[in-house]
Amino acid sequence: MTPNRRLLYLDWLRGLAALIMLQGHVFHSFIRNDLREGGVYTFSQFVGGVPPAVFLFLTGVTFGFLMYSQDSKGVAPGRRWWASLRRAGYILLVAFAFRLQLWIFSWGQSPAGELLRVDVLNCMGFALALMSVMALFPATDRIRLCAILGLAIACASPLVSQIQWDSTPWIVKSYLAPDHLFFGFFPWAAFVAFGLSLGSLLRTLDEEQIPHAMLWIGLAGLVTAVGAHTISNLGISLYPKSDFWLDSPLLVLIKLGVILIFVPFAYIWHRQASALRWSWIRQFGVTSLLVYWVHIELVYGRWLGGWKERLTLEQTILAAAGIIGLMLLLSVVRTNFSKIRAAVTNVWQPAPEPERVSGD
Repeated sequence: MTPNRRLLYLDWLRGLAALIMLQGHVFHSFIRNDLREGGVYTFSQFVGGVPPAVFLFLTGVTFGFLMYSQDSKGVAPGRRWWASLRRAGYILLVAFAFRLQLWIFSWGQSPAGELLRVDVLNCMGFALALMSVMALFPATDRIRLCAILGLAIACASPLVSQIQWDSTPWIVKSYLAPDHLFFGFFPWAAFVAFGLSLGSLLRTLDEEQIPHAMLWIGLAGLVTAVGAHTISNLGISLYPKSDFWLDSPLLVLIKLGVILIFVPFAYIWHRQASALRWSWIRQFGVTSLLVYWVHIELVYGRWLGGWKERLTLEQTILAAAGIIGLMLLLSVVRTNFSKIRAAVTNVWQPAPEPERVSGD
C-alpha cells in the first residue's frame, strides 16, 4: 500500500467529522427555539461537539507527519522548527482571512471585534505555533512528550478557568481560557498535542506493524472513553470548581477515546474496500477547509437569514440534507476543477478547419 493510499482513512475520518459538523450547525442555526429542548436537537448538538476535536486532532497528526518528513531528510533542528512555524503561520493567515471574509459579507451587522474572534482555525494555528518546538526532538521522544503535554493541557484547564482575567485584554483571554463562545488553548489544544503524538507514532511504524498498532489504538480509545465516562459519573473531582461541558479533563478524554476508536475503524474500512472506489464521506475530508468556510457563510450569514430559528424539525432535516448535498457538489467540483475546465474549453473551442487536399 502506498503512503498516499494509507492516509485515505484519515480523509474519511475528517469527512465524517465534516458531515456531523454540517448537520449540527444547520440545526443550531435554523430550528425554532421552542424545539430546542427535544431529543433530536439535543442529540444533534451533542454529537456536533465532537468534530472540532477531530479536526484539531487530525491537524496534530499531519503536523507530526511534517516533522517526521523533516527528520527523515536530515534537516537541522532549527530548520525543522522553522518549517513547523511556517505551517502554523499559514493556518493563522487562513483563520484571519476567514474572519475578514465573514465580517465583510455581514457589513453593517457585525462589529469590528468579530475580526479577532477566536475560532477553531485560530486555536489550531496558535496551538501549532506553540507546539512547533517539538520539532527539535526526535520522533520517538515526541510520541511521549506530546502525549504528556496533551494530558497536562487537559488537566490544567479547570485551573486556568479559575484565574482572574478581569485585568487581561479580552483577546488574550479568548486565546487561552476555556470559554463556551471561543476555542481557547485550554482545553482544545490538548487534541492537537494528542494528534501530534499519534502522528509521530504512525510514521515510526513499518507497514506490517500498522494493523497490529490499529488494534491497540482502538483498545486504548475504548478504555479511555469508558474509563473517563465512568469516573465522571462517580461525581468525584480533584478540582474545587469545574464545569464538565467547558473545562473538564474527563470530557477531553472521552472525546479522545471516541476519536481513537474511529481511527482503526476508518483504517479497516479502507483496507476492506477498494481504495480506488470513490467515497462521498472521504470526499468531504479532502476539501474539509473549503466546506467549513463556505457552509459557515451559508448557515450563519445573510444568504439564508430568513430561515434562522424559524424551521420545524422536518424542515430543518430537509435543510440539513440540502446543505450537505450542496457542499458535496462544491467539494466534487473543487477536486475536479481542472478536468471540468478542460472539458468546457474543449466544448467551446472551435473545431479545426479540414486540411485542404492538393488539387482542390
